Amino acid sequence: MREFTTPLLVGPSGHRNATELLMQRFRTSPDHVAFEVRAADAAVTGPWRQVTTRQFVDEVRALAKGFIAAGIKPGESLAIMSPTRYEWALADMAAWFAGAVVVPIYETSAAPQVTAIIADAGVRLAVAGTAEHAVLLEQGFEQAWMPGLGVWTMDDRPGADLADLALLGAGISESAVEDRRLLADLDAVATIVYTSGTTAAPKGALITHGNFVGQVLNVAAAYTGVVREGGNTIIFLPMAHVLARGLQLTCLANGMRIAHLSDPRDVVPALGALKPTFLVVVPRVLQKIQASAAAAAAKKHLGPVWASAQGTAVAWGRFAEARDADPAARAAPGLRFRHALFDRLFYARLRQLMGGRLGYLLSGAAALDAELSLFFRGLGLPVIEGYGLTETTAPLTGNMPGSIRAGSVGVPMPGTTVRLSDQGEVLARGVGVFAGYRRPADNTDAFTDGFFRTGDLGELDELGRLTLRGRIKDVIVTAGGKTISPAIWEGYVEGDPLVAHAVMVGEGKPFLGGLVLLDPESVAAWAEREGIADLAGLRIPDDGGAVQIDNARLLTAIGQAVSAANAKIARSEQVRRFVLLLTDLSEANGIVTPTMKLKRGAFTERARHIVDNLYAENRSQA
Repeated sequence: MREFTTPLLVGPSGHRNATELLMQRFRTSPDHVAFEVRAADAAVTGPWRQVTTRQFVDEVRALAKGFIAAGIKPGESLAIMSPTRYEWALADMAAWFAGAVVVPIYETSAAPQVTAIIADAGVRLAVAGTAEHAVLLEQGFEQAWMPGLGVWTMDDRPGADLADLALLGAGISESAVEDRRLLADLDAVATIVYTSGTTAAPKGALITHGNFVGQVLNVAAAYTGVVREGGNTIIFLPMAHVLARGLQLTCLANGMRIAHLSDPRDVVPALGALKPTFLVVVPRVLQKIQASAAAAAAKKHLGPVWASAQGTAVAWGRFAEARDADPAARAAPGLRFRHALFDRLFYARLRQLMGGRLGYLLSGAAALDAELSLFFRGLGLPVIEGYGLTETTAPLTGNMPGSIRAGSVGVPMPGTTVRLSDQGEVLARGVGVFAGYRRPADNTDAFTDGFFRTGDLGELDELGRLTLRGRIKDVIVTAGGKTISPAIWEGYVEGDPLVAHAVMVGEGKPFLGGLVLLDPESVAAWAEREGIADLAGLRIPDDGGAVQIDNARLLTAIGQAVSAANAKIARSEQVRRFVLLLTDLSEANGIVTPTMKLKRGAFTERARHIVDNLYAENRSQA
């Protein structure tokens, strides 16, 4: 199949702009709890302060008055740079109430990136999370030669925090705010989101109010079993990411409570207190949950039992998929017995550890290993995998409850068409597809025949489900002329919790090689369990480079993942030699994006000498 369309479920009628997603909820259920807010010095286990929709709207209006009093004009840009927290949501909506365009900046962005965004987006006013962020923003205004209207902080900062900004706006009338709120229509730009730039310089994507409204209304209509009044979630993705903001709007519009956490490590301790009904996660989180369960079992000398339980969960996940297609399908008696036994021993405890109310996990931002998806479904925690980009206002495709296929990223969202080019590139058109980039030059090759070019390779099955096959720019052509898409092998290897990133190399070479970047935290924990003293204190190079790790036992452990990956693909696509590397995986090192995606070109260029040595060696490791 070359093209598939999912019809629109809900039109935007009755929505002037994205603020109506909140205001319609406010008119019908003003006293419903919209947020759970953690005090700055409080434990993640609670208690959490509850904020109703009415209270949130009141705070939004007060802050919008402050923005207006500070001098922001309709259509001008307002930047927000902060970790994920309640005040991010407040500033975001208040900016729209004041008629401004929101420009999110990742909290980890370096000074040159901050300056570039301020200059390119024409930012006039900024909100910072902390005093340190405020300094970066103030310097950015100065370096960009922009006449800024001030930088205000979410943290207390006498004379320059959000409380003072609200006081500044005390003289602005309610009607003035309402006039500003209604200025933007669905075609107006709501936000300029700068892409994370894995292969090129960041580009400012113009996302409209109509993009947000169309996505929120149709995602809610398609996922009624997930998006429901009385449900709740924890947002711990960066709020600068369009997925987190779309998720927040969906929850606000549909009566789902939201809690924010800035540190993903706090999520598991918070689950017991907040008891979410669904979570949006990245695959790495799921890998670490599975690895932690295995480590806990090993400590109790139950490693072999857990291995059997893990295999049973995967098998039950496959049965559940078969039952989706044929409700009359029945599990074999032995599988039913093992699943019931392991549910009492392990699965139920894991579900309780995750709060006891989770109905679904939603996974995005990176490829999810099919067996990992099946494992969680076998636990009773089905994973809905989706796919999207900044330019599609997050979800472009997604699996649907009752029709989840592990390894696929699902069907197009309602109101969306996915087409495959002759080269297999995924092309998109629909309610979420953005208006284009801020700089006209960036739009030159971005569209074809009215469709946005994603740069991803994919396949559509007979039901319109999309399976991704890597990036067009990442393909490798070997010395023998064979064209290889490395993403499949890389995804299999990255399924090992010891691996942070896997990179296939071999352009113009006689065979394929692999660079395996280790996850320092996971390797240290593994080394402690295995009693390998020289790996317990791994030191990350502080010069931005990569160091090769030659520990024999670790090579053997990772070698098993490499061999398993090779067994799943054609011989011509298999990696013959690989090396283990340790490097600084922070954004500051310049090889990962703010969302922790590897900048492949930047990394391989930096590791060129390692690649050369890999092909100079005569020994085979895989």
